[in-house]
Amino acid sequence: MAQKPAVQVQDVSVLFNLNKEKIDNIKEYFIKLITRKLHYTEFWALTDVSFTVEKGERLGVLGFNGAGKSTLLKTVAGVLKPTKGTVEVDGVIAPMLELGAGFDMNYSGRENVFLYGATMGYSRKFIQQKYDEIVAFSELQDFMDVPVKNYSSGMRARLGFSIASAVQPEVLILDEVLSVGDAKFRKKSEAKIRSMFDNGVTVLFVSHNTDQVRRLCTKAILLEKGRLIASGSADEVCDLYDEMVEQNKK
Repeated sequence: MAQKPAVQVQDVSVLFNLNKEKIDNIKEYFIKLITRKLHYTEFWALTDVSFTVEKGERLGVLGFNGAGKSTLLKTVAGVLKPTKGTVEVDGVIAPMLELGAGFDMNYSGRENVFLYGATMGYSRKFIQQKYDEIVAFSELQDFMDVPVKNYSSGMRARLGFSIASAVQPEVLILDEVLSVGDAKFRKKSEAKIRSMFDNGVTVLFVSHNTDQVRRLCTKAILLEKGRLIASGSADEVCDLYDEMVEQNKK
């Protein structure tokens, strides 16, 4: 019997309704909604996107800003529901999307480790077992009792990455996360991700860095204005994307 794909995206479209007017408060929003004076512009962030990722494959997702890359990853991760089409994922997902976005700014780093872990579906006991490893990897030992509101954005991203990477998922979703922190931390982050590769994890990886995509991915897709315009080996799609970048510079 054929093995089930890790990720199957079939004719996926995602529609956002963009508000045409500035609304200053919730009361005004509901008044306009009830009186049918709320006007939207429809924006299709994705249109009829289809692809399959087999188990153990590493898929790079390329495209200019606004191409729909992050929307696609959020849809695969289950953060967004497709307006049309279907997404099927076989296995435990670890989405590394907006690292640190789920932190409570008034809580300490220590408290946020458990809070963030809980939002990812892990028990307090599991996070307790991983706590020392998480802190050591983040290199934030001296700041764990400091409120996260006093962290820099880089420190928050480092802590978020350290929590999210403390597990061994079957499907790993990465959205530009290998650009967090300084050069030393980026190198360590990439080594951590590579160790997950060695365990046969399936990967969806968004990056503008084609060198990274060539190095880390086995195949790639290219999005433009929400549509899939190319699919193939990582080298083939990276070559096409690099050509588009050069054309845009002219």
